[in-house]
Amino acid sequence: MNMPRGQKAVVVTFGGGARDEETFAPEGQENIPYMLRELIPQGTFYTQVINRGILGHYVATASLATGRYETLDNFALVPPSHATVFEYFRHDLRRPATDAWVIAPSNGFNCIGSSDNRSFGANFGAGVILPKHLLAAALQEQSSVDYEHLLSDNYESPIAVPTAAFSVEDIHRTAELLKLSLDNFRTHARSLASPDELSVYIARTLMQQLSPSLLWITLHDIDIAHSGAYSLYLDGIRRSDRLCGELWRAIQNDPEYAGRTTLFILPDFGRDSDLEASGNGFQHHRSGDALSRTTWMIVLGPGVRQNVVVDRPVDSLDLVPTLGAVLGFSPTQAQGQRLHEVL
Repeated sequence: MNMPRGQKAVVVTFGGGARDEETFAPEGQENIPYMLRELIPQGTFYTQVINRGILGHYVATASLATGRYETLDNFALVPPSHATVFEYFRHDLRRPATDAWVIAPSNGFNCIGSSDNRSFGANFGAGVILPKHLLAAALQEQSSVDYEHLLSDNYESPIAVPTAAFSVEDIHRTAELLKLSLDNFRTHARSLASPDELSVYIARTLMQQLSPSLLWITLHDIDIAHSGAYSLYLDGIRRSDRLCGELWRAIQNDPEYAGRTTLFILPDFGRDSDLEASGNGFQHHRSGDALSRTTWMIVLGPGVRQNVVVDRPVDSLDLVPTLGAVLGFSPTQAQGQRLHEVL
């Protein structure tokens, strides 16, 4: 199997889904101007993407990446049980380790790049960059007070997620790979408003230096909703919307990506309804009601029909088979279906 010539894919997930009331419903559309006015007119918009799995951010993201509903502990440093999209991509297409990457929201996502499946595993996995760890290491010899807003983590649980060990050597190796001066990194980071801005900065640096064919970025600012502050939740939605617009424009302005890149944007799941007695409204995603399980997806890129709205329900597991069709690999363990509207 040969990789389609020059094809690339970028996946952006929202860790901490947003409800229709704050996004695509008339009263929420002011929060997503970039998606409404720039992205959807250029792509295909799925209005009903159903997540039937466990509603925790790591386990849900692992399910999106494997095309199987994973059942692992959401707060454990363990890899997915089934092969990931990165392993299929590198295994089938014989791609080097530098051609598949994940930019993840730090603790809890350390193992997202590969599974413990015997037929695949770490030898075929993606490189994982944890921007908060990179920043923390760059600050080891100076105060982190100016950067506390970028280092916040684990909005969902009062119990700290275990931190994987990292070495200064690993951090410097990553910085060297990205041609990133740690001094310049510290200086630029101070100007950023949130962890997601830090992640997108690292993603764009990675695109400029290595031009990976498969890039997965998980945004996490929206999950500040767990704090109970509605205004911060809306800020997270607006920032995620803006960053997606910036990323798509960066793709179009980069000769390595323009005209050959398919962009997928989707939340990992939704949030509870205000009317669900067992939930906490926008604050959490624990009830398993329709709003907490139903999200959406925007797909843009070459060959994708523009300004098309698809109202039929699709499954969140459909992402991996669709990526396989776009890039030319066979996700043999995935259970979803190809989305024919974008192929």
